[in-house]
Amino acid sequence: MPSQINSQDYTNWRPFWKKINKKKKKIHDQIYNADDASIKEFTVTANYLRARLPPGLSTPKVAIICGSGLGELADVIKDKVEFAYEDIPGFVSSTVQGHVGKLVFGLLGDKRTQTVCMLGRFHFYEGYTLKQITFPIRIFKMLGVEVLIVTNATGALSRDFKVGTIGVISDHISLPSLVGNNPLFGPNVSAFGTRFPPMSDAYDYNLRVIAFKAAKSLKFPEENLKEAIYTFYCGPSFETRAEARFLKLIGGDLLGMSTVPEVIVARHCGIRVLSLSLVTCMIAIGKGKCADPTEQISDDIKEPQVNHEEVLRIGKERTSDMQKLIGTIVDLIASI
Repeated sequence: MPSQINSQDYTNWRPFWKKINKKKKKIHDQIYNADDASIKEFTVTANYLRARLPPGLSTPKVAIICGSGLGELADVIKDKVEFAYEDIPGFVSSTVQGHVGKLVFGLLGDKRTQTVCMLGRFHFYEGYTLKQITFPIRIFKMLGVEVLIVTNATGALSRDFKVGTIGVISDHISLPSLVGNNPLFGPNVSAFGTRFPPMSDAYDYNLRVIAFKAAKSLKFPEENLKEAIYTFYCGPSFETRAEARFLKLIGGDLLGMSTVPEVIVARHCGIRVLSLSLVTCMIAIGKGKCADPTEQISDDIKEPQVNHEEVLRIGKERTSDMQKLIGTIVDLIASI
C-alpha cells in the first residue's frame, strides 16, 4: 500500500505550485493581452499628433508615401504642419538619400482634402524591422485615413515600360513574404484587422480606374501610364541579371525595394490602396559578356548599370507630372 500524503507534504509543495501558476498566468497575459500593449503604443503616437494639429487637419482622409526623389510632391499641399520623424514617438529616421524624413499634414487639391504625406519612407535594408517600417500606416488608420497612395521609384523588367512611365500597380510579388518575412508575422492586433487578411485584391480597382481618368483629364500620353505587377525584394544591392530574368519570368513588370510592407498592413487595417511607380531605369536582363570562347556574345552587354543618383534625377524630372496626377486623383476621390 502506498503511503498517504499528509497535510505537511502538501504545505511543502504549495510554494512550488504557486510559482508554476504565476508563470502560466504571465504567459497567458502576454498572449491574450498583446492587442492591448500594441494599441497603447499606437495610441500614444496618434494622440501626440492630434494634440499638435489644428482641428481642420487632425482627421486626414488620404495618406501619401513619397518614394525616392519624389519628396517635392508635398510642395502642392496647403496650410502645412510638419513634424520631423525623430520628434514623433515610435517613428524611426529615414537614412536614404532623397528621403527628407518629415510627416506633413495639410490640404491637397482644389477640393482641399485633408491629407498626410510621408516625405521619405523606411526600408528593410536600413536594418529596420517590418513593424518599424509599417508603424506609420497604423497611425494613419487611427487618425481616420481611408485611402493610401503609395509612390516609389522603380526599375523596369518588362520592355513594355520606358524610363518616365508611371506604373499603376495592380498586383505584387513579395519575395520576402514568400520566405516568412511578412509584416503581419507575430501576434495579430485584432483591433486593426483579421488574422488572415486576403491580398488577392490589394490594389483597389476603383482607385486604379480613377488614376487613368485623372491621367486622361491631364492629357497625359497613353504610353505614360500602364498597369503593372510590382516585385518587391529587400536590397540594398541591386539585382543580378539572372535574378532579373527569373523575376520577369514569374510575371514581374517592375522591381523595387519598398511599398509592399506598407500595402499589406494598410489592407489589414481596411485602408484602400493605390500605388504609383515611376520607372527611373531599365533593368539589365540579358546574360551579359560571355567568357566562354565557344559561346556567342550576348545581345545586351550595352545595357546601363543601375545607380541611385539616376533614380533621383528621373524622379525630379517627373515631379511636376506626379504632382498634377496625384492632386487630380485626390480631387476625383473627394468627388465620389
